[in-house]
Amino acid sequence: MRRPVALRLHAALATMAVAAATGVVLSMPEAAAAASGATGYATQNGGTTGGAGGQTVRATTGTQIHQALCGRASSSTPITIEVEGTINHGNTTKVSGDSCSTAADKIELKQISNVTIVGVGNGAVFDQLGIHIRESSNIIIQNVTVRNVKKSGSPTSNGGDAIGMESGVRNVWVDHATLEASGGESEGYDGLFDMKDDTQYVTLSYSTLRNSGRGGLIGSSESDRSNGYVTFHHNLYENIDSRAPLLRGGIAHMYNNHYKSLNESGINSRAGAKAKVDNNYFEDSKDVLGTFYTDQAGSWQVSGNIYDNVTWSEPGEDNNPAGPDPQSNTTVSIPYPYTLDDASCVPDVVSSTAGAGKGLRVSDGNCSPQTPTPGPSEPTPSPTDPTPDPTDPPDPTDPPGGTNLSIGAGSDGTSKADGTSYGNVRDGDMSTYWSPAGSTGSVSVKWGSATTVSKINIREAAGSEGTIGSYRVVDHGTGAVLASGSGAGVITFPAVSLEKITFQITGASGTPKVAEFETYAR
Repeated sequence: MRRPVALRLHAALATMAVAAATGVVLSMPEAAAAASGATGYATQNGGTTGGAGGQTVRATTGTQIHQALCGRASSSTPITIEVEGTINHGNTTKVSGDSCSTAADKIELKQISNVTIVGVGNGAVFDQLGIHIRESSNIIIQNVTVRNVKKSGSPTSNGGDAIGMESGVRNVWVDHATLEASGGESEGYDGLFDMKDDTQYVTLSYSTLRNSGRGGLIGSSESDRSNGYVTFHHNLYENIDSRAPLLRGGIAHMYNNHYKSLNESGINSRAGAKAKVDNNYFEDSKDVLGTFYTDQAGSWQVSGNIYDNVTWSEPGEDNNPAGPDPQSNTTVSIPYPYTLDDASCVPDVVSSTAGAGKGLRVSDGNCSPQTPTPGPSEPTPSPTDPTPDPTDPPDPTDPPGGTNLSIGAGSDGTSKADGTSYGNVRDGDMSTYWSPAGSTGSVSVKWGSATTVSKINIREAAGSEGTIGSYRVVDHGTGAVLASGSGAGVITFPAVSLEKITFQITGASGTPKVAEFETYAR
């Protein structure tokens, strides 16, 4: 297969490099996950809701993202992970657990479902570290930047893909993302948005893909035709050599995208693929649509597109450009509703809405960007939590009201480090503490008869605050998971009568020190 020529970088790339070197991240408003709801093919096959209805947690490192996944009751327990800060190789480690399968060199969403990852605050930047989705379903990734992920050179991550999906992936919505590289294959970079090995029902919306040799693909080879049902809308492809995207088999729908400076080729429909291409704006580009670098043809249905300063090559044995006057050679039926902006306004609409840090703005279908109603800016309680008691203090680090039922109760656990005691978590003394033999372990409070508990407060010893990562709260008698999440503090759950309650630490950034394991009836 013919390889694209070396990438010709714009002067804008120098500006991006300076920003990366200085760690500059533009400020943005807080964002709520799935603010406008999924669109396109991600709405089919049962829809894409991500972590809706589940607990919301905050993460500032890759390890904390993995801890949140591993701290769930199961691999399908819904969760929204709000991410702020720079995620890189230095703060991303493998975390183990029954509800996850993670790795140290990427954000690994493997064999899981019902997850939202959304950038908030001053932004979420995945720097030289990709997001890998494998054997998973119902995933939302929103308002994040993924940059400079390499497949060779140093460091390497995720095969070089900024976001890569493979092996039976279903229902993924990537929205308001910025995916960028600093060169092509010869510089160590691969695709920005790749789907392989039976990946279906995906939407990429309001995103920016730029400065890369390869925009992305659907299907890893001419025989990998089990992928498809992918929608691309209101995206900016800028300074891309090829694959905007490359389609091998399957169906894809591209509408209201702005393609600018596609240096070698654009939408490459081949190996039996069908592309529906509506109301896009192609600018200063070459061979923006057709079958390229193969004799296995694909097809397309076109309408309403604008070709502004687009050049076309001559047809050849391995090249079948759709222009200079692109005509449809197939028909594609789209199963979901959508509204088309006029192609003439696409550059302005996409400029105002596409990419991370745009406030999740979307088009109203009449060439007018709209700002969605702001969502919650702080993590919200689990939907299983009861209505908060108005007499409880608002600060989750403050002790709840009422009597600490742990004082005078028994305690035990399943692991213990030298020089500590289970009893130290119920003595009311913050200078004494219990630690597991390592970074994970369990400690319990027990009573001689059934006791009603609806709230606990895990207090870390001085100097160890923030060490505890993912956790589970378990009814020891039944094995039921009462709550799960990340970080110490007050944890609330539906009132339960039990004789023994266990706090399981399933992930931590060091050796935890639990000074007090307080329990309360309300």
